[in-house]
Amino acid sequence: VQLQASGGGLAQAGGSLRLSCSASGGTFNPNTRNVRAWFRQAPGKEREFVAAIRMNSGTEYYSDSVKGRFSISRDNAKTTVYLQMSSLKPEDKAAHYCAAGNGVITSNAVNDRAYNYWGQGTQVTVSS
Repeated sequence: VQLQASGGGLAQAGGSLRLSCSASGGTFNPNTRNVRAWFRQAPGKEREFVAAIRMNSGTEYYSDSVKGRFSISRDNAKTTVYLQMSSLKPEDKAAHYCAAGNGVITSNAVNDRAYNYWGQGTQVTVSS
């Protein structure tokens, strides 16, 4: 399975960006608690969880730092996941990575080690 992330760029503080993550080259068993997620990593910092969505139920998970500002969604074909980022802040600047995992339990959705597949990063820069 390959994940392709896109949509990063430059935005002003308070602005919006939409990231996309498309999956190809395989299929996820809908019965294996497939979860798709976004993580981000700023220079000199640890990779951190941003948001995740359970592909069967659509249940969403967010970090406290983005809750209320970001929204994760999936398309009807369940191959592409989106991250709508609004009210951007300079501290949102980071390389954003999409990830996918099977058998991800709720308590582990924020843990990057729970994910088997990773896309390349897409850079988000926010000017103040």
